[in-house]
Amino acid sequence: MSLFSKAGLLVVVGFVSGLCVNAVQEPETTDETLQKRLVNDYNVYALPLPETMNFAGEAVPLDDPNIRERMDRELLVNTYWQSNGLLMFKRANKYFPIIEPLLEKYGLPDDFKYLAVAESGLDNVRSPAGAAGFWQFLKGTGREYGLEVNDYVDERYNLELATRVAAEYLKKSKERFGSWTLAAAAYNAGNAGVNKQLERQKLDNNYYDILLNSETSRYVFRILAFKEIMSNPKKYGFNFRQQDLYTAVPSYKVKVDTAVTDFADFAKKFDINYKILKLHNPWLRDTYLKNASGKEYFIEIPKKGYYNTGQ
Repeated sequence: MSLFSKAGLLVVVGFVSGLCVNAVQEPETTDETLQKRLVNDYNVYALPLPETMNFAGEAVPLDDPNIRERMDRELLVNTYWQSNGLLMFKRANKYFPIIEPLLEKYGLPDDFKYLAVAESGLDNVRSPAGAAGFWQFLKGTGREYGLEVNDYVDERYNLELATRVAAEYLKKSKERFGSWTLAAAAYNAGNAGVNKQLERQKLDNNYYDILLNSETSRYVFRILAFKEIMSNPKKYGFNFRQQDLYTAVPSYKVKVDTAVTDFADFAKKFDINYKILKLHNPWLRDTYLKNASGKEYFIEIPKKGYYNTGQ
């Protein structure tokens, strides 16, 4: 054994001996000191499930042990992913006031705003499969339901238009299956996919009885978890002030029925810059708009005084 190894061994032995002495000398832990540690230190707690839960008024069978485990999993995952959860609260304060009246307008239960949370995190993201926007439509599905999707305009990123399409899709699923819960599942797996499994497994239209792929099996439970947590932030340990949350910038819409040769110049007419124009209109996908057909578009313009654009 080298000199270095022997010296290292002596250090380790001394350190362990010190630990043993400290352990012997440390006073016995009482219930009171333990309680202080639980209060002062970071801890992870098991979460008691709510006594009852529902999606769009349809009860969740929490008396079923399999359902309880699946619900418990999603509550744990989404409660203890704190950074993501806090972002959802911040974004919800900005976007729920926009989404909620649209759901009512298009005939969907309010709980479907949590489906948008589960789909996109309330962000205009694009998935590896090519699904886009808050409601995550594939290009073909968007076009099938009347959205314009091309190199210049992609209305999957237009929140109002995409919410209308989501409502149409979900209402058709509800008519087909007779259940909002199954309609939500079919939003993930497709109507044909859900129907195939119902027939194969010889089941009535009940989401909680079907054996589905892992993603769709978790899907509705994720939505339910977001509903429960975001409806009860303090209960799940989320603490924030109103000023911590994001807010929408007041805006108005300008009708455009001609070509726009340069959106940077267009933006300057309204005392904003190109970046701000695109932030408010993510559905405009290029630096210009051909619009040979003379179609009417409504471009959102923020009211003056909310951005420091250097104009």
